[in-house]
Amino acid sequence: MLSVQEYVKELAASAKRASAQVASSPVSVRDSALDAVAEQIQLQRGCLLEANHLDLANASTTGLDSALVDRLELNEGRIDAMLESLAVVRALPDPIGGIEDLRFMTSGIQVGKMRVPLGLIGIIYESRPNVTVDAASLCLKSGNAVLLRGGSEAIESNRVLATCIRAGLTRAGLPPEAVQVLDTTDRDAVSAMVTLNGVIDMVVPRGGKGLIERVARDATVPVLKHLDGVCHLYIHADADVKMAIDLAINAKTHRYGTCNTMESLLIDQDVATLIPDLAASLLERGVELRGCPRVQRILGDACIAASDADWGTEYLAPILSLKLVENFQEAVDHIAKYGSGHTDGIVTNCHATAMRFLRVVDSSSVMVNTSTRFADGFEYGLGAEIGISTDKIHARGPVGLAGLTSQKYVVLGNGHIRR
Repeated sequence: MLSVQEYVKELAASAKRASAQVASSPVSVRDSALDAVAEQIQLQRGCLLEANHLDLANASTTGLDSALVDRLELNEGRIDAMLESLAVVRALPDPIGGIEDLRFMTSGIQVGKMRVPLGLIGIIYESRPNVTVDAASLCLKSGNAVLLRGGSEAIESNRVLATCIRAGLTRAGLPPEAVQVLDTTDRDAVSAMVTLNGVIDMVVPRGGKGLIERVARDATVPVLKHLDGVCHLYIHADADVKMAIDLAINAKTHRYGTCNTMESLLIDQDVATLIPDLAASLLERGVELRGCPRVQRILGDACIAASDADWGTEYLAPILSLKLVENFQEAVDHIAKYGSGHTDGIVTNCHATAMRFLRVVDSSSVMVNTSTRFADGFEYGLGAEIGISTDKIHARGPVGLAGLTSQKYVVLGNGHIRR
């Protein structure tokens, strides 16, 4: 019997061998594979729901956190969303094979860049079975093979989805080994994946901070990640007050458990008069307010004191920290000190201030007069996203098809020799 390490290495090697055929396949074949996977999921809808019920029953027995249970659960609507996601990715243009920036050099040669697949991508995630489909579709469309390690809580659901994906690949004429779903709940599988240098080309962890920190610490292959979503909205002195209140409420209360939810609100002292109305709207929605001393003086008992730790906390809950700042510089300094480089925005009617904010705030998404909740691959027109990166090398922000590729130089000549 194979050890976990041997099992992971064997599946990864199989997927790596299949990656060359996927990379060289026409986009029509890759699109056909996505269509076939969708058809298989539709046919196996009942089996998928039954498998998910088993996962939910196991989650109840083990006392899985309610937020994770919500992400784990499948229903007819969520299966429909899976199928819609496949259709969206299928409709995206082929991201590989095109030559960009082709230009003549003084020597007479032409130099350009061709976008190519990365090869084999490893994805490690928790709870959500839909990630199995999203990840497989994005990797296939971008010409990559993928090794998927879902959470133990979704093992039954992922087994059914793996069967659907393999059947779809086979029907389209692609090797079924191109998408491998690890059929193990052993946590050592993660360690085995992230140290497969020369086999796995990039690892993407999706889940809680503990998982991502573990992968980032242990990996010897490149990792695409973000740790926290400490997102800010800064209401500038020249902001439209109604717009500012509407944006702050949406950025905080649209959904609490997402990485693009606003966790800290900065308000210029020149528009401090909006604080009571804004606070009333947030309190009506059940949001706990934690403010700096100046905000506390305005709101009294409606606001508790914010500690220094609050400024850098991703709550993922109906809690918001608020701070009055003297000016633009104090706001951007605060973001630089306490932000996580994910998403930060400004509300202002001053074009020069907006442009300055875009230049100086060093985050993967920087916004003007819009909710931080738009920091999402689907909203950016990427289709589904593989994740969000706050790193600065290779891919940054929501990562769609282009983030699963790299570029190589192509050089065209007609017998040119270097003199």
